[in-house]
Amino acid sequence: MDETRIKRLRWRTRRGTRELDALFGGWLDERFAKADESQRQAFDELLDVQDPDLWDWVMGHARAPRTDWQAIIDDIRARHRL
Repeated sequence: MDETRIKRLRWRTRRGTRELDALFGGWLDERFAKADESQRQAFDELLDVQDPDLWDWVMGHARAPRTDWQAIIDDIRARHRL
């Protein structure tokens, strides 16, 4: 695993709220290493999304516009029983 990439992603998972920090940082810690490269790339791109949209998706108020992003969101929601 590329340590530089992980450090950059770790920094990017630090969001505007502790809740989002924990949810996305947790996915990075628990799922990223086992994910295939397309999932890793999707996670990287997902972190470009603004916090209000991420929050709405994680809380189930809306769905992500991309299926690969929604798969990550669904995994986060399932892990945390949201």
